[in-house]
Amino acid sequence: MIVGSIKENTLLEKRVSVTPESAKNIIGLGLKVYIEKDYATHIGINDKDYKDIGAEVKDTSKEVLNSCDLITKVNCPSDDEINILKDNTILIGMLNPSKNKNQINKIIGKKIKPFSLDLLPRITRAQSMDVLSSQSNLAGYRAVVDCVAEFEKAVPMMMTAAGTVPAAKVLVIGAGVAGLQAIATAKRLGAIVSATDVRAASKEQVESLGGKFLTVEQTENMETEGGYAKETSDDYKKKQAEMMKEALKKNDIVICTALIPGKPAPRILTEDLVKLMKPGSIVYDLAAEQGGNSAFSEAGKINSVDGIKIIGVKSLMNSLPLTASSLYAKNLFSFIRNLYSKKERDFNINLEDEIIDKSLIKKV
Repeated sequence: MIVGSIKENTLLEKRVSVTPESAKNIIGLGLKVYIEKDYATHIGINDKDYKDIGAEVKDTSKEVLNSCDLITKVNCPSDDEINILKDNTILIGMLNPSKNKNQINKIIGKKIKPFSLDLLPRITRAQSMDVLSSQSNLAGYRAVVDCVAEFEKAVPMMMTAAGTVPAAKVLVIGAGVAGLQAIATAKRLGAIVSATDVRAASKEQVESLGGKFLTVEQTENMETEGGYAKETSDDYKKKQAEMMKEALKKNDIVICTALIPGKPAPRILTEDLVKLMKPGSIVYDLAAEQGGNSAFSEAGKINSVDGIKIIGVKSLMNSLPLTASSLYAKNLFSFIRNLYSKKERDFNINLEDEIIDKSLIKKV
C-alpha cells in the first residue's frame, strides 16, 4: 500500500503534510511513501532528506496521484488534482467541507473516501490527531508576537530612573486552545491579561494561566457535547456588549479567537465598541477568514480607525510553516496509524470507530 503527497500551492499554503520524520514512521507501518519532486524545499527540507529514510520522489504530481492508495494534503485538492485522483483512493487533509462543497461532491462522485481532520471528535483517543489544537496553539503564540511587533509601546512594566512604564493590558476573546496560548504568551511577556469566553468551564483554565476571567451572567449552557462554543442568544449578546464597553476602554491589545464550528465567526466587537478603545490600541482578529469577531476586520489587511489598528489575519501558519508542518504531519501520521491494519495489510474503514466515522465526509 502506498501513501503519497503532492506540493501545495505555495502562494497560498506553505505547510506540508508529510515530513521526513512522519514519512519514516509511515514506512515503519509497512507502507511505501511517494512525494512530488521539490515537495518541501520552500521550507528548507530537501528531497534527499526523504530519500534517506526510504521515501520515493516522483517527478510530477500526476505520478503520485495515479500511484497511491492514500493521498495526504493540507488543504482541499484543486479541480485539476481531483480529476487526476484515481477512483477508490483515500484522501486525508483539512478539507473544510462547509467551504469546499463543490470539490467535495466531485471527490465523493469519484468514489474517493475523503477524511477531514477538522471534523475529528474531541475525545481522548483523538488528541494525538487533533490538528485544530496543534495549529491553534501556534496561532495563539503568533498572535501575541505580532501584536507586540505592531504595538508602539513596551509590554512589561519597567521601573527606571526616569520613571515607571506601566504594563500593557491584553484582552483575549475566546479561551479555546488559541486563546489559552495567547494568554500564556502575553503573561510571559509581562502583560496584564484578562479573557472572556461563553463557556463557563474555561474560567478555571484562564485563571490557572494568571489571567482574569471576565464573566457574563447567564443561565443557559453555552457549550456543545463536543466541548465547543455554541452560538449565543440575543440576550447574551446584549450582556456581553455591556461587559465589553468597560473592558475595551481599559485594554491596549485585544486578541479575538472566537469560532463556532461550521458557522461564520460570531461578531462580538461592533463598530461602536471598537471605537471605545484608545488611539494606539490594537485589535488582532484570528477569526478574520471566517468573517471576523471584530468590525473593520478584513482578512490579510490592517485597517486603522481613529488611531486603532484592526489586524485581520490570513494564512497565519504561513509565518511558521516548518513548525506547523511538523505538528500537522504528526497529527496525520497518528490518523493513518489508526486507519491502517497491519494484520490485513490494508486500510480499514471501520465506521464503528468514532474517529473514522466522524471524520469521513459522507455527503455535503
